Amino acid sequence: MAKILVVDDDPVMQLTIQRVLEQAGHVVAAAENGQKALARFESEAFDLVILDIFMPGMDGLEALRLILRRSPDVPIIMTSGRSHTPNSMSEPDYLTMATKLGAVSALPKPFKPGTLLTTVSDCLASAAKQAAPPRPGHDAISNS
Repeated sequence: MAKILVVDDDPVMQLTIQRVLEQAGHVVAAAENGQKALARFESEAFDLVILDIFMPGMDGLEALRLILRRSPDVPIIMTSGRSHTPNSMSEPDYLTMATKLGAVSALPKPFKPGTLLTTVSDCLASAAKQAAPPRPGHDAISNS
């Protein structure tokens, strides 16, 4: 299975995500903020990152930018406990903003374990497809 970095400042949410992923067979590392996530990311290789947007210190959007600068192919799923739809005209939709900045998916909290596992599975499958070289004799462009 995959090695996944979970970044969330809420210890209950972090542990919940970690347990769901571990029960599905994934290897999980955790960090409670953007700075610690970058430190883990620099010292270890991860197949996927689950990153909360709103954390003290470095927020998830800044961590997203820095992680993608170092490793543009790692899939990142953003999460947020704030409403998926902004409450006012002045508040942006942060999850949409995150996907525009390069996150492959976004999950509003709270989410069900099945939704998390499906999203993780889809993101890993998509990343594997993009990383796989064409098989010999199977050009990416058809000759017909």
